Amino acid sequence: MKKILILIVTCVFFVQCGYHLRGTGSFLPSHIKRVNVPMFRNSTTRFELDLKLTHSVIDELVARGKVDIAEDVKNADAVLIGEIISFRAIPIAVSREASADRYNIIVVTSITFKDLVTNKVIFSNPNFRYQTEYGVPEGTDFETMESEALDSIAVKFARSLVTNILEGF
Repeated sequence: MKKILILIVTCVFFVQCGYHLRGTGSFLPSHIKRVNVPMFRNSTTRFELDLKLTHSVIDELVARGKVDIAEDVKNADAVLIGEIISFRAIPIAVSREASADRYNIIVVTSITFKDLVTNKVIFSNPNFRYQTEYGVPEGTDFETMESEALDSIAVKFARSLVTNILEGF
């Protein structure tokens, strides 16, 4: 009986303090229902990086179920504008064949998320940095695996960015 009482008190505490699981919260104003995400501007030489990041961000926004995507900014309540400033793949480990098999990937972007109804910026980071490690299979190199690597990195980048925007992390 004492354990049940402690469990009930704990649950009530978490509900009252505003606790929520990561991925379920939102700091968006309630009037933002549709978001326009124009193609990120790519200031790097990485082919199709703009396509992959933009599409992954759209997919993540839709997956969270918080907003719909507006294809035209005229029909949107908010707009998310991104510019890819840099992309670096730095070798950090070497295989027995003396070729790099693990890379430190760093993507730096400038992001602005603007409420078009109130004309206020909700989120802005001129130096949003995403960093991860990526391993390539033995006998290959990053350039050979580039398309697959960029797909994986784009999904993780989008998850990180959307979490920052929606949850204020």
